[in-house]
Amino acid sequence: MSSHISNVRPQPDKVLSDIADYVCDYRIDSALAFETARNCLIDTLGCGLEALEYPACTKLLGPVVPGTIVPNGAKVPGTQFQLDPVQAAFNIGAMIRWLDFNDTWLAAEWGHPSDNLGGILATADWLSRNAVAAGKPPLSMRDVLAAMIKAHEIQGCIALENSFNKVGLDHVVLVKVASTAVIAQMLGLSREEIINAVSLAWVDGQSLRTYRHAPNTGSRKSWAAGDATSRAVRLALIARTGEMGYPSVLTAKTWGFYDVSFKGEPFRFQRPYGSYVMENVLFKISYPAEFHSQTAVECAMTLHEQLQARGRSAQDIRKITIRTHEACIRIIDKQGPLNNPADRDHCVQYMVAVPMLFGRLTAGDYEDAIAADARIDALREKIVCVEDPQFTRDYHDPEKRSIANALTVEFNDGSTLPEVVCEYPIGHKRRRADGIPLLEAKFRTNLARRFPHKQQAAILAASLDQARLEAMPVNEYVDLYVI
Repeated sequence: MSSHISNVRPQPDKVLSDIADYVCDYRIDSALAFETARNCLIDTLGCGLEALEYPACTKLLGPVVPGTIVPNGAKVPGTQFQLDPVQAAFNIGAMIRWLDFNDTWLAAEWGHPSDNLGGILATADWLSRNAVAAGKPPLSMRDVLAAMIKAHEIQGCIALENSFNKVGLDHVVLVKVASTAVIAQMLGLSREEIINAVSLAWVDGQSLRTYRHAPNTGSRKSWAAGDATSRAVRLALIARTGEMGYPSVLTAKTWGFYDVSFKGEPFRFQRPYGSYVMENVLFKISYPAEFHSQTAVECAMTLHEQLQARGRSAQDIRKITIRTHEACIRIIDKQGPLNNPADRDHCVQYMVAVPMLFGRLTAGDYEDAIAADARIDALREKIVCVEDPQFTRDYHDPEKRSIANALTVEFNDGSTLPEVVCEYPIGHKRRRADGIPLLEAKFRTNLARRFPHKQQAAILAASLDQARLEAMPVNEYVDLYVI
């Protein structure tokens, strides 16, 4: 007896169709989303400019073949590189993620939706330069902001209810999927071709989280998103040739993503695609730290001031207790030796110890020269994390989306300081009024790292005016960042 396998090609999986319909048909009418996208744009580019101060990042940048310049290619902000859009996407994506200082989305899966800007900006710039060369109108920066909003939404809405980290996959799979969808639309692909492109993103082998966790934490986590968003550009260009897709890439029995990589479970969705994610995205404004620790760092800064006011030092401390949420414990509660900057910026004990000792936390504080200070590890050993179930519930509550931490210091003499609690970090939507002026100040600081005063002024004039920025041709805006 034999049993045949049906070879009837199915209709596309609903997840693919919904993404394609969203990027093709959804009209963004939220002024808040566009304003937040503009702030996201400048913050993300500023993070990339700061990363250019780190040789570990810059050694990865430039063309695959040294010396290559692509006519009408995409330019890489803060550099003199002009590259094909795939390699430009990698360059921009690696820069903006290198220091773990761009925006964040926390849910069942966490991630950094502005990672998609690598592919979006590279593609928009490349398309615009070729359009101008052909006597056609370029894309506008409003097109870039709209693509950012949609990429944020795709990545963030899938992340709300679906944990890729729990099956060992890295969140950059969602960068690749979201970037592929919006870039395919920017390239002018049809709905069917967009579905094909997105299916190619899912059918890829996906990155393991190995490089984010002990004992293998390493610098790939800083360029993984650049790799993902550049891969998205490549897949969208492949789909543009008419290359076929795989309609049941998620649901196919045995061979589909759900069975192979997601323990047989289908994706769940909390809400339809709109502009929710961009409107609620979290900005890393003050500290280049893994986001689950942001409020812990704010608490540590407060405690540093209290220690100084009381004439106390770290040597007087017997124990620090961090009351926190489950995700913090699962991701960054780490004991033992820390081997490199990537290891340190994913250790909540390190990110609390440094501000407790020095009253600061900068990207430079993860480097070997600072980490060699024996006082940091001595204080790390005194820090313990304890889950508060209410903090965990509030973390997942769509009306709160808190990232709460609370620190209690106990001294050797048995006395304690009052617990310091912070539920919402400075980059949270609930603290926008306080946060945006600081975000703009962060952008000014990052511009000053790379550009002379006149060039800084030109970038600021274009970037801080919503209407002016939206109307500006993409290639002209990117040209402002050429060094």
